[in-house]
Amino acid sequence: MYYKPLLIPLLIQVANVFFVWVVLYITRLREMKAKNIQPQDLADSDHKKQLLKNIAGPADNFNNQFEMPVLFYLAIVVALTLMIQSPLLNSFAMAFALLRVVHSFVHITYNQVMHRFAAYALSSLALWGMWLVIGWHILNR
Repeated sequence: MYYKPLLIPLLIQVANVFFVWVVLYITRLREMKAKNIQPQDLADSDHKKQLLKNIAGPADNFNNQFEMPVLFYLAIVVALTLMIQSPLLNSFAMAFALLRVVHSFVHITYNQVMHRFAAYALSSLALWGMWLVIGWHILNR
């Protein structure tokens, strides 16, 4: 089946988003319990700021999942719609998904900025590569 190689990195990226979401909410609930913050207290910006400050890694990473990855999802949809079969595209897609997993891991664990940036930069290059392959296929049909 022509679509399976692109669906695997898609599933990896989606699983990454769900994993970060679970980590975020486990972290938030633990922090709320430790500080005795009631859910209604989060309507107050002072409590919310303190909570978010202490769990910034998972919260920021979850927000990151809806920035560059949106272009990844779109690239997958366009490639599948146009039935583009390209080992290079598949490689770029897999590289993007795996590098985003690395980015998330760094962000929600030890958060060393240069390690996180390296994963981000390389995943961005993979995304550029995906779009260049898609553009080439579109322009040469």
